[in-house]
Amino acid sequence: MENRNCYLGVEQNEEILNRILAWMEENGVPAYNEETGKGLVRHVLIRFGFMTKEIMVCLVVNGKKLPAEEKLIKSLTELEGMTSITLSANRERTNVIMGKEIRCLWGQGYITDYIGTVKYRISPLSFYQVNPAQTEKLYGLALEYAGLTGNETVWDLYCGIGTISLFLAQKAKKVYGVEIVPEAIADAKNNAKINEIENAEFFVGKSEEILPAYYEQYAKDHPGEHAHADVIVVDPPRKGCDSVCLDTIVRMQPKRVVYVSCDSATLARDVKYLDERGYAVERVRCCDMFGMSGHVETVALLTKKIATREV
Repeated sequence: MENRNCYLGVEQNEEILNRILAWMEENGVPAYNEETGKGLVRHVLIRFGFMTKEIMVCLVVNGKKLPAEEKLIKSLTELEGMTSITLSANRERTNVIMGKEIRCLWGQGYITDYIGTVKYRISPLSFYQVNPAQTEKLYGLALEYAGLTGNETVWDLYCGIGTISLFLAQKAKKVYGVEIVPEAIADAKNNAKINEIENAEFFVGKSEEILPAYYEQYAKDHPGEHAHADVIVVDPPRKGCDSVCLDTIVRMQPKRVVYVSCDSATLARDVKYLDERGYAVERVRCCDMFGMSGHVETVALLTKKIATREV
């Protein structure tokens, strides 16, 4: 295998891959073949705490155990900073990378890292940006656009492990986070606890289901009123926001919507949708998360249009 080094990753990645490949060759461990569905090792997930220097290695395999497991553990634990070695079982014929089961082989099932002053616990199934240095700038920009004074109620949709939520909670009255991955929400709750943040609450589920359900339930519990948010932050996957989610955002009438996007096409689509329903783009800025590539993260601030009366 000629190229074992990804220039977007940390320098430790190459040595970790060398050791895993050496273990596979020495012990006759086959790589997974997408076409036949046979073989064992499908993927290797490596995560690195830029501030803590902690390392996580998670092997995604077409099975439930590894041959010569103790030899691999011995080799990997010789590396400085190794904190977590886990196994993800994925026996499905699918292009989904991670399996649903995670088993800890050595150490703990997570690593920790900091973005700014906020400490985060990161597990194999949690989403975490690969460039923490730029992530701090990205989330700082989202916080700036949110314009918080300490009195606001904020919803953070597609919140992951609470990275943006906990940034916002430092300046908001109350923050609600929504994420579809249960393990990520478990991390988010732990992250709030270890940072002693008590004004953040998290929900497991799809944003396009949780937010409308909350809105409808609030109307039932408070006749004649509707649920309101001062600021709503969205950080969706590449497919963007569901129209049901966007409709509920409009119904909640926030003063500001902060849209963090990894796909400019779906950002443009969703911004157009919100513009047609009373929200105008006020500020936009890109953040170069992936140096030497054509990909950027974009943060857009949309504010509620002021109705003008004809004279």
